[in-house]
Amino acid sequence: MAGLFFSYSISVSLGLGKLNDKEFLNAMQNINREIQNIPFFICFFGTLIMLPITSFLHYKKQSFLLLIIATLFYSLGVFVVTVFVNIPLNNKLDLLDLASSSNASARQMRNIFEDRWNFWNNIRSLSSLCSVFFVILACVYNGDKLKSN
Repeated sequence: MAGLFFSYSISVSLGLGKLNDKEFLNAMQNINREIQNIPFFICFFGTLIMLPITSFLHYKKQSFLLLIIATLFYSLGVFVVTVFVNIPLNNKLDLLDLASSSNASARQMRNIFEDRWNFWNNIRSLSSLCSVFFVILACVYNGDKLKSN
């Protein structure tokens, strides 16, 4: 998930930012519809399920705290932000009929949507990268402990 959110932040958002209002909103509507697919859901929810399970399985190991931190970064910074910020923004955008909307209403919707969505996507990027970082630390830390025994 870190790669998806990060690459979106550093490339897709920048490219979309160059479009006029209606083109931007149309592109976002299409992206938001297309992202809802089985591979995305497996990755998105799989991480949400596997991080706590992995943490639980490492309860008595040195890596437990690092895995809990990774779980918190993902759960709060990715899942909660997605559910309570990005999805509601996507749903609001999806209600807009671009074919019948005026340029002024398209500009208004973009002003409501773009900066807020991008800000919170950057939070998801940072949170998912932090989660990956702590999982890697947990792996390295456990590896070092095993070698020293």
